[in-house]
Formats: sequence, structure tokens, C-alpha cells
Amino acid sequence: MRFTFPNVADEIWQNQLANTNSTQAFQGQIVAKILTRVLAESSEGLTTSGFDKLDKNTPYLFISNHRDILLDTSLINLTLFNEGLILTASAIGDNLLQKPFLHTLSKINRNFLVQRDLSPRELLQSSKLMSEYIYQLITHDKRSVWLAQREGRTKDGNDATNPGILKMLSMTAGKGDLIAYFKRLNIVPISISYEYDPTDALKIPELLANLNDEKYVKNENEDFNTILKGLTGQKKRIHIHAGEQLNEQLNSLADITNANQQIKSLTQLIDQQIINNYKLFPPNYVAFDALFKTNKYAAHYTLEEKNAFVTRLEKKIDAQNPQSLERFLTMYAHPILNKEMIKN
Repeated sequence: MRFTFPNVADEIWQNQLANTNSTQAFQGQIVAKILTRVLAESSEGLTTSGFDKLDKNTPYLFISNHRDILLDTSLINLTLFNEGLILTASAIGDNLLQKPFLHTLSKINRNFLVQRDLSPRELLQSSKLMSEYIYQLITHDKRSVWLAQREGRTKDGNDATNPGILKMLSMTAGKGDLIAYFKRLNIVPISISYEYDPTDALKIPELLANLNDEKYVKNENEDFNTILKGLTGQKKRIHIHAGEQLNEQLNSLADITNANQQIKSLTQLIDQQIINNYKLFPPNYVAFDALFKTNKYAAHYTLEEKNAFVTRLEKKIDAQNPQSLERFLTMYAHPILNKEMIKN
């Protein structure tokens, strides 16, 4: 709060907080100001596109790529707030809320918990309950919902939707028409792009562990420290694009009779939008050319931008370690690789 109101006496914002009596007021009068301040202090600005095509009275299921624990859904909701659109209830892993105040904060921001580390039986029950809850939020409560396209963040830059997310959503449909059910959810893919990921170096140890088939064990408070780094670290430019509602494209899946194939095809539709609408920045092009030792995208960055990326890389990781270097470059190059794959 002192970060958000640096020149205001504590008593003033404490009084404002004490008189905030609804989630809507808390998000509008407090959270929106916090995020605006975060953007001013740690970025060169947030740009958006596609949100003007959304209906202000329609609840949507937003499915997006996921890079930052807290900021992704927060900045999407800030955009919805500024555009006068319905804000979301958002899924959040229970592993991130070990501190009691974070648990409280998540609930008054309309977050709902995704339970992790469950037995197969418990996972089935939890998934069914979450599916029913999301369906109720959208169709009955007229509340939008945000989900990441996969469990956890995309740490290697390879944004890909996990079909398991859609299978979880479909549990409420039962044996009914799956395409008609998904239409009622009003699915809109969202692409969120950061010029620089302030947590990029923090992701390298886990990526290396996975590369070497080693179990990665998080340090105490690692998630909390990552949240803080994501908020305060320099991101430069940020862009969020709201894609097209998928209802019309879902008609093309009506002739598919196998439910698993329908879900696979829907996964591809979501991926195509998220990848195609992802905004590339100079670090993506620099990383691609460095990774593949080419000048293919040299026209997309200046020498100054290239040197800035190299300097950042050398400060963040051990550039003499081939594995660390490759993982870091791949993290930034993957969005281009995905765009090329779809184009081809």
C-alpha cells in the first residue's frame, strides 16, 4: 500500500481500505491503483487489442498463455476493468497460497483454488466440482472466468494448451452435445506478451533439472519470491490481445463424433489464436538468431537492442554453461518457433 500511495499518509489509505465493503470496490479502488503503479514503475507500458470486440454484458471463459504467477490474470482484469467488461473469477493453484494473507487476498479478488497433489480419486472429484463451478459462474452468475491453458506457468516459452484442461471443463456436459456445451462457455483465447520476463533467470534451474531428468525441489518461499520479482522486475513493453470468441469456429467441429477428437481439435483452435496473436518483441528475434546462429530476423532489432539482450543474458545466467545458455535463448525464441510451425 505504501508502494501504491507513496506520498499519502498511512491513515488516509487505511481509512479508504476500512471503508471498502465489496469485492468490486476493492478491485476498482485499490487493486487497479496497485497495478497501475506496478506498470508505471516496472514497465514501459501496457497495450491491448481485441477487447473492443467483446460484449460488455457477456461473461466469457478466457483461456490464456501463462508466464507470470500473479500478473497475467491481474493485467487481464485491469484491461477488462478499463474497458467496462465483466471481470473474472480466476483459477489459482493452492500451492501458491501457503501464506494466510495471500489466501485471504486471493479470495477477495474472486480467485478459486485448484487443488494440487491429489490422489487419482480426489483429483476426479475436485475436477468435477471445479467444472460445475465454472459452468455455474458463467451461465448462472454471469461472471467471466480466467484459466491458464495448462497447469502452472509456461517456463520454456512454448505456449501449448493441455487437453486435460478442456476435459475437466467438459465433465459437466455429461453425455450431452459437447460442442453446444462449449458454446455456452463463450471461450475467448488471450495472448499475453512481455518484452522481458523478469523471472526468466529464476526458471532456468527447473528447466535444467527437467532437461537432465532430475527432480526439481523448490526452495522455501520460492513461489512468493517469484511473485515479488514478477511484480517489481523490469518487463519493458507488455501487450495483451483478446482473440475471437470460438463459437463460430466450433461449428466446424460438429461433424466430429469422437469426444476426444473434438477436444483435441478445440485445443488446436485455442493454440492457433494464442500463438498467432502473440506479440513478438526484439528480444524474441535476437534470441532466435543467437540460438540458431543466423541473421534471419536481423531486420527486427537494432544493434542497441541486441546488445541490451546480451548484457541482460550475461547478468542473469552463466553464459559459459551451454545448457543454461540454450534454455535461456529457447525461452525467448519459442514464440517465433511456434508461429513458424503454425504457418508451415
